[in-house]
Amino acid sequence: MSIPLSIIVLAVVLVLIAVRQVGRVRFQMWQAMALGAVAVLVAGAIPLRAALESVNVDVLLFLFGMFVIGQALEESGYLGHLAYRTFKRARSMDALLVLVIFGFGLASAILMNDTLAIIGTPVVLLLARKHDMPPRLLLLALAFAVTTGSVMSPIGNPQNLLIALNGRIGNPFAEFFRWLFIPTVVNLAIVFLVLRRVYRDEWHDVPLTHSQEPIHDRELAMLSRISLQMVLLLIAVKVLIVAFGVRMEFPLTAIALVSCLPILVGSRRRWEIVRRIDWATLVFFAAMFILMESVWRSGFFQAILARSTFPVTAPETVLAVSTVLSQFISNVPMVALYQPMLLHAGAGLPAFMALAAGSTLAGNVLILGAASNVIIVQNAEKRSHHTLSVAKFTAIGLPLTIVQLLVCWICFQLL
Repeated sequence: MSIPLSIIVLAVVLVLIAVRQVGRVRFQMWQAMALGAVAVLVAGAIPLRAALESVNVDVLLFLFGMFVIGQALEESGYLGHLAYRTFKRARSMDALLVLVIFGFGLASAILMNDTLAIIGTPVVLLLARKHDMPPRLLLLALAFAVTTGSVMSPIGNPQNLLIALNGRIGNPFAEFFRWLFIPTVVNLAIVFLVLRRVYRDEWHDVPLTHSQEPIHDRELAMLSRISLQMVLLLIAVKVLIVAFGVRMEFPLTAIALVSCLPILVGSRRRWEIVRRIDWATLVFFAAMFILMESVWRSGFFQAILARSTFPVTAPETVLAVSTVLSQFISNVPMVALYQPMLLHAGAGLPAFMALAAGSTLAGNVLILGAASNVIIVQNAEKRSHHTLSVAKFTAIGLPLTIVQLLVCWICFQLL
């Protein structure tokens, strides 16, 4: 079987993102992805109209709204104020790491992992600077935490929402909690143990002292607080709508855009904030949608899956296949590919829970495996000289993911 051009382009993009430099030319992640999208368009691997239609405007608008809120929270100083109130109880590096992992991890089950990635990146960079901790340690903790924590909720990430809506699951919140809460808590603890061991040589026993960050702009801080409260309120409404099966369109995009209105309408610094949001990440996602649609249209991975002799509905198969395929076609398209096969085969609830766990935990293997990873890396590079290399991320994330998948499989066997 010949390898389609889209697959070759994807491989080149992955290499560029991994090495970041060819000769004297240094590539940022969004530039590598944009080059890939342009390449498949110019080569005719995807028609222009199909490329434009593949760009998920809802995702871009959601990120835009949350970026506006996150930027305003940071620039006003209110985000530092919240970080002080949240983490001031931590008196040691161990306690702070536990709070970061479990705090952001459990919150991602409700606020969605991408939201926590946007808000959490400047927080962990601030904590690292104030407490003389390795920034990469806390960036990895945030990335692994929001990915792992989002597993247990139907609204923790987009692929889980897709499974909850189309997987014939009677009570998504109850079933996700019943099947995935215990493995998620165990897996968050494993994240702590792994990072504690990897960074053991950089640990210090100096008691942590916390100081409250000043509010730089009280008007913007007030508007930011209102926007953040609106996010929490509207997400609570969405949770109730999904939990009670109310047939009402209430997309996450609307939550983000409505919630950022106080800032865009009420702040005199609105244009400054809009200019300073992370536009590079928005370009990255638009380009990624085009490249992944081209890969999807090639039928390469669909053909491989169709020829597979493994039992497609067995939880262990679903965990393995969804984890591997998510590295190449992203987790949401992978779920869109695999879910109809499970439905057609009459798969039971364990298969759909394995699909949610595998497609989500896949984000702990490669930076490109989860949108939240990309947001964290791009945000960190924008705000500081710190970043996460693909090699370092995978060296820690791959064995971590294997253990986490094993935990999920064991828990599935016990239920």
